Amino acid sequence: MDAHVSRRDLLATGVAVAGAAAMMASPFGTDTAAAATAGRSNPKVKPTIVLVHGGYADSSCWNQTLAYLQGEGYTTICGANPLRGIPTDAPYIASLLDSIPGPVVLVGHSMGGTVITNAAAGKSNVKALVYIAAFVPDVGETQGDLINKFPGSEVLPVSVPVSYTKADGTTGTDLYLSPNGQAAFAADISKHAFQLLQATQRPFDADSFTYPTTAAAWHTVPVWGLVAGQDKAIPPAAERWMYRRANARKVVEVPTSSHCAMLSHPKVVADLIDQAAKATS
Repeated sequence: MDAHVSRRDLLATGVAVAGAAAMMASPFGTDTAAAATAGRSNPKVKPTIVLVHGGYADSSCWNQTLAYLQGEGYTTICGANPLRGIPTDAPYIASLLDSIPGPVVLVGHSMGGTVITNAAAGKSNVKALVYIAAFVPDVGETQGDLINKFPGSEVLPVSVPVSYTKADGTTGTDLYLSPNGQAAFAADISKHAFQLLQATQRPFDADSFTYPTTAAAWHTVPVWGLVAGQDKAIPPAAERWMYRRANARKVVEVPTSSHCAMLSHPKVVADLIDQAAKATS
């Protein structure tokens, strides 16, 4: 061969040797190096936290919990629960879930637990369900069934029925929490805070206790739960039983908490939601 060809061959050999040396310089090989680069360019996406309130409340009941969650960098949305019962409430919240890109951690308080149980069914973006002193019904069960399963609820005697006209012209009954309902609903917040809650409350349709659950997402979506130890709306024994049946991954019990744990223990609530988010991200 001539000298020109020899030099070209030598150059090609040098490039090959340099490439091999570069590969040897990485003790984990090219696959790991590529994975490390991909990891840097595609960090974990935090889920959106969707919080659903229950009866006698509106979305502002989550404000203190939101402060902690937003401080941790979570996108948060409080769903405005219509409080008309499963046939209205569940599709409404389900449509909200459909509008959210990426993963969701879905949180429900009290009757909001019934709503998220039904609304999350078949929603692949819902990665965790978090129940805060909440109903966790199975298919066919009503809230009336569950609230009477264990003794101790004192909230219905302090509920005031008010008739209202439905869109179809029939008469419905809304239930409002009376001004003397603090001991049954939110005993561990200040009197002033309760007066604000009672004045701004959203009533719920009494028929909410009669609609059977049509789908139970907790059969396929992992569950976290908080038991309010001094709950006089949903008995603590009922909460423990429902969370156990749902195979909750973690249950936190707050011995001194009233039904409104997100008002009296917002950081405990936020921490539980954060744990669910991290465990399923």
